[in-house]
Amino acid sequence: MGKAKKLFIKTYGCQMNVYDSERMAEAMGGQGYVTTDCAEDADMILLNTCHIREKAAEKMYSELGRMKPLKQARPGVKIGVTGCVAQAEGAEIMRRAPMVDLVVGPQSYHRLPAMEAAVQGGARALDTDFPEEDKFDHLIARPKAARAPSAFLTVQEGCDKFCAFCVVPYTRGAEVSRPAARVLDEARDLVERGVRELTLLGQNVNAYHGHPGGLAGLIRDLALIDGLARIRYTTSHPNDMDDALIAAHGDCDKLMPYLHLPVQSGSDRVLKAMNRKHTAQHYLALINRIRAARPDIMLSGDFIVGFPGETDADFQQTLDLVRAVGYGQCYSFKYSSRPGTPAAERAQVDDVVASERLQVLQALLTSQQVAIQNAMVGREVSVLFEKPGRLPGQMGGKSQYLHAVHAHAPDLAAGTVARVRIVESARNSLGGVLV
Repeated sequence: MGKAKKLFIKTYGCQMNVYDSERMAEAMGGQGYVTTDCAEDADMILLNTCHIREKAAEKMYSELGRMKPLKQARPGVKIGVTGCVAQAEGAEIMRRAPMVDLVVGPQSYHRLPAMEAAVQGGARALDTDFPEEDKFDHLIARPKAARAPSAFLTVQEGCDKFCAFCVVPYTRGAEVSRPAARVLDEARDLVERGVRELTLLGQNVNAYHGHPGGLAGLIRDLALIDGLARIRYTTSHPNDMDDALIAAHGDCDKLMPYLHLPVQSGSDRVLKAMNRKHTAQHYLALINRIRAARPDIMLSGDFIVGFPGETDADFQQTLDLVRAVGYGQCYSFKYSSRPGTPAAERAQVDDVVASERLQVLQALLTSQQVAIQNAMVGREVSVLFEKPGRLPGQMGGKSQYLHAVHAHAPDLAAGTVARVRIVESARNSLGGVLV
């Protein structure tokens, strides 16, 4: 038996990229590769890129520059770029970075083994097509190794919304949902290997239509799996938050009381310019309906400040919406243009102004997050313990609200769900005692 080859994957961006990297590693495992945490030891290096954040392509090229000495020292090491930057700029990457052996988009990585065989033969390989076949049908069966208590499971990819700032429809393609039977099979397999919590992933996950009952129907079927204790999903669009899904938050015990529901702005004028197809009032009314179904739900969101044309009055409306909702967690960003998107062609907000607005918004969001976290002190929560903490005998995990929680629990195994009374609130975590 030959010596195993080593594979290093660096993952950027969203949870879907984390899931994709796992599946790439599994696909390459069938070619005799084992994963390594050290690029210097690797026979193949894959950069799984994300195009959402600012200067994503520049960061990728910088990373490739840092790897140039490694390639010079070991010419046999193969370097690949995968993910959304690969999809958007595949031919340019091949032209600009001769050290790159292969480029593959996020819908074609099931072809990695064949591409690897080609590059081992001295060729360079590029595949950024949107294939007609379902990549999940062509990926090898997941290995039976034990898994951590929490796992991601992609159920939907792509987006048909075409928000003016977003590249996802161009890099991930149109909305596609995996058939429910295949999702359920993969979920059962993960649970058999120790997974207690699944987070269902999609660029627009609540548009899932692979089950007759939509995402709510899939969640209810997943809830029937023995051993699966918790279900979450991300990321959602307000326009696809239907009655059935809202009802599931109220009566499905395994669906956790945490919802990431991006709104992006509190200004109707900006929302229209963003092509979001909803208003601030629609969003607030939706939040009220969700809270009526599940009063203790914790809300998370996304905001973009400095979108082209945003005025001081528009920004104040965003602050007003934030105050009206009260977020337990949020992600906020300064607008940065993406080539090929409609907003990239519009007059940009002054960068200094946008930066100042971002600081004001983040201060407000942080104050809400801290207040909600501090209010947990004295309450009992349910914690899925995942790994040892920093102190002897300590275990760490996540509450049903996705707060990081640690407690002295030397006799608990990873994967245990236990009641914890919160006794302290630190900057990014809660401390508690077992009940």
